[in-house]
Amino acid sequence: MAYSHERDFLFCDLCGTMLSMKSTKHAKCPQCKFERSMKEICNREISYVITTEDIRMELGISLIRDQEVQLSKVKKKCEKCYNDEAEFWTMQMRSADEGQTTFYRCTKCGHKYSEN
Repeated sequence: MAYSHERDFLFCDLCGTMLSMKSTKHAKCPQCKFERSMKEICNREISYVITTEDIRMELGISLIRDQEVQLSKVKKKCEKCYNDEAEFWTMQMRSADEGQTTFYRCTKCGHKYSEN
């Protein structure tokens, strides 16, 4: 399968392996020995976008949603319905040298609020 010269200029047209640039005259596929002229690929810029989701997938990390976790409860008066109990969790929202933010959710009405 041939690849587009515009999009995949650093990859072999025959097998898709990344080309090796061991010469100033050509780039060569280490797998099948396909060669591409350096004139064809010089002055090209490589750019790509990687997302946090890509990194998580690569590292095998999954996000834990608060619905999947048993949250701790604390006696805390809800500012909306005045219930005396709330679930809570903490997150680091700013730089590491600052304290965590504590989030609360009322066990009665579901109102969410936070404290820094």
